Amino acid sequence: MKIYTKTGDKGTTSLIYGTRVSKSDKRVEAYGTCDEANSMIGLALSYLNGEFFNGKEEMQKTFHKIQTGLFHVGAELATPPGKEVKWVLEAKDIDELEKKIDDWDAALPQLTNFILPGGHQAGAALHVARTVARRAERQAVELGDEINPLVLSYLNRLSDFLFVAARYVNMNLGAQEQTLHQE
Repeated sequence: MKIYTKTGDKGTTSLIYGTRVSKSDKRVEAYGTCDEANSMIGLALSYLNGEFFNGKEEMQKTFHKIQTGLFHVGAELATPPGKEVKWVLEAKDIDELEKKIDDWDAALPQLTNFILPGGHQAGAALHVARTVARRAERQAVELGDEINPLVLSYLNRLSDFLFVAARYVNMNLGAQEQTLHQE
């Protein structure tokens, strides 16, 4: 099977079940942005290669589930209204995000100031992934009632998770968080 099909050469693409839409369609923007967030998470994880800290293996397993969940969100967004979604996002996926947020946040120093995105390359990339997830959420909101409400909850919680994950990685790798410049 060839990777290229040439069917998108005129600015259209297929949703799941074959419905052709413009590549600028709101649905395509939303699931494309989920893919972008997923790729940024993958980049962040690649920065952990060669790094060692307690809980790294568990963190990698967590991120594998997160990336799979984000793929399911993309599938929901790529499925036209009224059609069956092949990969289903469930409330337990959101519950798992919340549990991990709570677990990692409990290990972090309490925030007393706003922090600037940065730190270790992995932490900085997770901050970027967080902003991309927020954009995906805004784009999904534009679809209104056409989508599973769990998609919005998942994307909202995902950005919170990525914020905590960035801080958690930075803490575990000894990267200092920078606060806003105070004059």
